[in-house]
Amino acid sequence: QVQLVESGGGLVQPGGSLRLSCAASGFTLDYYAIGWFRQAPGKEREGVSCISSSDASTYYADSVKGRFTISRDNAKNTVYLQMNSLKSEDTAVYYCAAGPIPLQRPLGYNYWGQGTQVTVSS
Repeated sequence: QVQLVESGGGLVQPGGSLRLSCAASGFTLDYYAIGWFRQAPGKEREGVSCISSSDASTYYADSVKGRFTISRDNAKNTVYLQMNSLKSEDTAVYYCAAGPIPLQRPLGYNYWGQGTQVTVSS
């Protein structure tokens, strides 16, 4: 069964850090680009970051550049999103997705996880 599972979300104070994980089962992540997306209540799903399958090129939304880092560990079939200096506006449900090419938009990804909640609040 093909599945992506996110973990690592939670409640954190502004300025804090979290590391999200996206673990795959039923297929190998090596051959897929991975995107991280987030969706806040009442807003559209937006691209946060993505990483290519080939040379591990990375892309970031301007709102997270310099604070978030995407990485992949193919041996563990897992992709990570390290989030530092978190702000209240980062509060959202975070999703990972796998697809053939790295895209900052949701369309084009084949597999999606169920999401993990990130809440940044004092």
